[in-house]
Amino acid sequence: MVVLNKIYTRTGDKGDTALSDGSRVAKHDPRVEAYGSVDELNATLGLCRLHASGRMADRLAVIQNDLFDLGADLARPGMAADEQAPYPVLRIIDAQVVRLESEIDEMNADLRPLRSFILPGGSALAAYLHLSRTVARRAERRATELAAAGDVNGAAVRYLNRLSDWLFVASRQANGGGTEDVLWVPGASR
Repeated sequence: MVVLNKIYTRTGDKGDTALSDGSRVAKHDPRVEAYGSVDELNATLGLCRLHASGRMADRLAVIQNDLFDLGADLARPGMAADEQAPYPVLRIIDAQVVRLESEIDEMNADLRPLRSFILPGGSALAAYLHLSRTVARRAERRATELAAAGDVNGAAVRYLNRLSDWLFVASRQANGGGTEDVLWVPGASR
């Protein structure tokens, strides 16, 4: 096990950072942007967990762990190089995507039918889940941008896409199964 006692290394003081394969890139590299957005998403889920309990808190904990896997996946360029790595390479797998889909279906079955767009809000948990949903969409945009320019695990992109859906449905669960959703009223401020 790696011990992380030394927090600063000074290796990035000139604006570059190491990827998990040892190569160095600029800190504004699209790959760093992608896994940085996933890290930010993970932090917002920490806020969600402050307001969650029971099964929702447990599911969020699993997702937070998945997001560390996802960050590691995005931080490693070159899918073909995985076979040459001297250690097991962490990749998101389709089973993680399927798990999210199953949980979405389970949560959605109990929700009041949606007949309007909803505004982020309601309970504190729902508001934080909506915030996380928007960060997940940004992380997905960064990952798809990276995928268009290079080699990215397709399951990682699918995971982010499904996670934003999961967060939307979870926000409705947090709002009393949709009974406390804040509905959009088109033109209400005119």
